[in-house]
Amino acid sequence: MGTPDLDPDLLKAFVAVADLRSFTRAARLLHRTQSAVSMQIRRLEERLGTALFHRSTVQVELSPAGESLLDYARRILALQAEALASLQAPDLAGTVRLGVMDDYGSQVLPGLLAAFTRSYPQVQVAMETGLTGGMPERLGADLDLVVALHPEGAGEGQFLCREQPCWAAGPGQACHRLDPLPLALYPPGCLFRQWAIRALDQAGRRWRLAFVSHSLAAVAAIAAEGLAVTVVKSTTFPVRLRRLDPADGLPPLPTAELRLHRSPGLSRAGALLAEHLAAALGTVPADSTPLRPRAEAS
Repeated sequence: MGTPDLDPDLLKAFVAVADLRSFTRAARLLHRTQSAVSMQIRRLEERLGTALFHRSTVQVELSPAGESLLDYARRILALQAEALASLQAPDLAGTVRLGVMDDYGSQVLPGLLAAFTRSYPQVQVAMETGLTGGMPERLGADLDLVVALHPEGAGEGQFLCREQPCWAAGPGQACHRLDPLPLALYPPGCLFRQWAIRALDQAGRRWRLAFVSHSLAAVAAIAAEGLAVTVVKSTTFPVRLRRLDPADGLPPLPTAELRLHRSPGLSRAGALLAEHLAAALGTVPADSTPLRPRAEAS
């Protein structure tokens, strides 16, 4: 018996179901019917000779085999997209204006942009980092692409992956036991700031803003020194902080979604960068090991 063929179309369906934990939502994302996606997953499972999902009436979860395949599937799809891009328009030129969160701009995007530049050395990327809440409104004016955070199930744009905010503090510090709880957060407009304050209010936990800054590094440094508790992304969790959980007396936080927004009339260079980012950023599950090498998050 020959080696099973990992058809990219089947892998795309597999990754979509794995990310969304739903055949219905995956079908919507892929612009297919639910039965078509189910058939693709069944064909992939038959080729591999193993079940990739555990299905019930209320949820879809990856099997151990599915967990093992997921990272390989993401890498295969990302490499395929990069190879096709390098062959289709090697002489493409232009400037693409990209908006993204601070931690992604400093920790995640540089490596992805380096890979893109190897395929399109004449395309320039002008990247703006900061709070992304208002960036989609600027598409077409002074931004071409925006990678933004949204509440789960809300927001326009292309779904990339989930992001789980986490409470964090300095190692060996006990500031999370203080009353009121000192917080180091971004200014108004930050989704995680809004969620942190709301969760504490709903839990009846008193708090105070000990430090507010647009600087991601400054917020993380304050928390690392034990002066306050902050909220960071699970996927870019700072190495100098420690994760806090309900056992530490802090309420749970909602799940966010990372979404890619495109401007109307996007250039060919912008469209190719969007495809490149979607293929790569769609490989970041919300509960994954923090991306390395990395530093801060927000």
